[in-house]
Amino acid sequence: MSSDLDETDLRLLALLQNDGLQSMAELSKAIGIAPSTLNDRVKRLGRLGTITGTHAHIDPQALGLGLLAFVFVGWSESAVEVDFLRRIAAASQVLECHHVTGAWNYLLKVRVKDTRALEAFLGTVLKQVKGLQRTETLIVLSSPKETSALPIEE
Repeated sequence: MSSDLDETDLRLLALLQNDGLQSMAELSKAIGIAPSTLNDRVKRLGRLGTITGTHAHIDPQALGLGLLAFVFVGWSESAVEVDFLRRIAAASQVLECHHVTGAWNYLLKVRVKDTRALEAFLGTVLKQVKGLQRTETLIVLSSPKETSALPIEE
């Protein structure tokens, strides 16, 4: 935990993370501080980089994006990484890209419409990376738990 965060900051972060659409009045009432003080705290947390943005969580099914897959990607020549990262940054299907340890270089979280769209992604994005040697794709059957909420201890 950052030493810049006090108990009130942690309570505020937990409330915002749970429901970012709460009004400043609702949040200030829940925490027990004046709305102007609360607003100053939110701005300070933004300046510190603790709050990095405000986002709506959209149901992928509502957009017809019913297939979630994880793709391991590997190569042995370090020069491959620059082109790979450039292509991944431009690919809207990639929700997350993680540099990992073990037998693979990167792990991608990919969201697309269906298996045909996944095949197209693999062919038009990944297979175009010169020097990419191997991939392994895992298709998600269901997601009993999926969250972006961080554990906040008060």
